[in-house]
Amino acid sequence: MEFTAQQIADFLKGTIIGDPTAKVSNFSKIEEGLPGTITFLANTKYEHFIYETKASIVLVNEDFTPASEIKPTLIKVANAYSSLAMLLNLVEQSKGRKSGIDTSAFISPKATIGDDCYIGALAYIGDNTDIGKGCMIYPHACIGDNVKIGDNTILYPHSVIYDGCIIGQDCIIHAGAVIGADGFGFAPENGEYKKIAQIGNVMIEDNVEIGANTTVDRAVMGSTIIRKGVKLDNLIQVGHNVEVGQNTVMAALTGISGSTKIGSGCMFGGQVGIGGHINIGDNSQIGAQSGLISNVKPGSQILGSPAIPVKNFFRSSLIFEKLPDIYRTLNKLEKEIEELKKDR
Repeated sequence: MEFTAQQIADFLKGTIIGDPTAKVSNFSKIEEGLPGTITFLANTKYEHFIYETKASIVLVNEDFTPASEIKPTLIKVANAYSSLAMLLNLVEQSKGRKSGIDTSAFISPKATIGDDCYIGALAYIGDNTDIGKGCMIYPHACIGDNVKIGDNTILYPHSVIYDGCIIGQDCIIHAGAVIGADGFGFAPENGEYKKIAQIGNVMIEDNVEIGANTTVDRAVMGSTIIRKGVKLDNLIQVGHNVEVGQNTVMAALTGISGSTKIGSGCMFGGQVGIGGHINIGDNSQIGAQSGLISNVKPGSQILGSPAIPVKNFFRSSLIFEKLPDIYRTLNKLEKEIEELKKDR
């Protein structure tokens, strides 16, 4: 499909600087822009690309002022990045959706399937499971017994939902994700570890996205809870009885140990490791590869392992490479002090 700058500006409520008849039919990165594509500039450190790009249209923030001549047509918007997201979502929605139930899918006669659902080849849906309307269950997805899935939720291939779990509306569970496997619970007894039955479930609220090969373990008792609007990247481990507050986001390879409570609006970088039975306050920002073993106050910005306030970490990191010299100097000063004491 082809769109003019004017059509795009009208949709985004933006202001055109340049040719309103400029046409695009695809997207590009600003450094790889080609004629007939639209790109964006949101971070000023990439500004130099806007003077070189061959893209036909560039989305920019309202406060952007070019330092020299720009060939592409500009569309000024309140937030270039979020405006790009709106356009990408519009294109995705225009692709249409799969429909119908494949004859090779197994659906228990005791299950309830809502209207307008797609269920792909070799998908499995167990007893007493309730699938809402408009859901998309891709091939080889496996949904156990007594599961509840809200309207318009998508389960991609090979995702697994164990018995008794609850998933809200408008959720996305990517390929290979496992929701509701047993938590890591074992009791030491006579030099062995005896399994503790995990009889709880996982409850995922509305508008949650779970990345590929991410696992969310069921609770020992009660529920492991993922609140509304949470976004989990690929390859994340969420332990049993964890609660993740609404609109929190986590990057790949993060691991959350059991019974930890995470507040709302938090941001986790990649490979963050969280100890068990701790509380992380609302709106905390945890830098990549941080390791947390104690409670975190709301609004904290921390980094390192064990994690410390981010400003302290950066100050300390400046000293790390100087530590051998500092150590030698300290030893020398200690010896000089001892000599001075002897001369008294």
